[in-house]
Amino acid sequence: MIFATLGPEGNNHVLVLRRYLEARGPADAEVRLFDDFPSAFTALAAGEVDRVLQCTAHFSHADCIGRYMHRAFPIDAFVAGSHPLALLARRDIAEPRQVVRQPATRYYTDLTVFEEEIDAPTTVAVAEGLLEGRFEAGICARQALEQHPDKLRLIEELGPALDVWVLYGSQMLPDGSPLLL
Repeated sequence: MIFATLGPEGNNHVLVLRRYLEARGPADAEVRLFDDFPSAFTALAAGEVDRVLQCTAHFSHADCIGRYMHRAFPIDAFVAGSHPLALLARRDIAEPRQVVRQPATRYYTDLTVFEEEIDAPTTVAVAEGLLEGRFEAGICARQALEQHPDKLRLIEELGPALDVWVLYGSQMLPDGSPLLL
């Protein structure tokens, strides 16, 4: 059975999918990562993957539900926490003017002190951009600071986001499923 979600490796979708598979199986599941959710849902509708896991806070969630209605069906839902998050800045920037965030994180803290807000596709992309010197500050997994204390500094601890996650399949749940009301 092939389970799909948003890549790259190290992001919250991969973290939660691996937790899900560890808790609920199947043990021999294959994980396939996609660059965006429309591609993952297209693969589900085409029978190339068996399941797609998506966080309901992801900016493409509503579009995917609408676009794949009657072809992708919610078959499981649960609540799970993300990697602990933090607002980080590069050590070489005393007062960052710009902040980068994945759109779902834009309200996790007050960002009005920054002159410019920039969107990134994932929190992994935020961390990569900070480390490569393309961004001044951003919201990403706190582990980036732990892995690179010489390059990054903490502005604010945010902790894990607690979100609702939905697993999609290509078949509707049967009548009588405890998930159906």
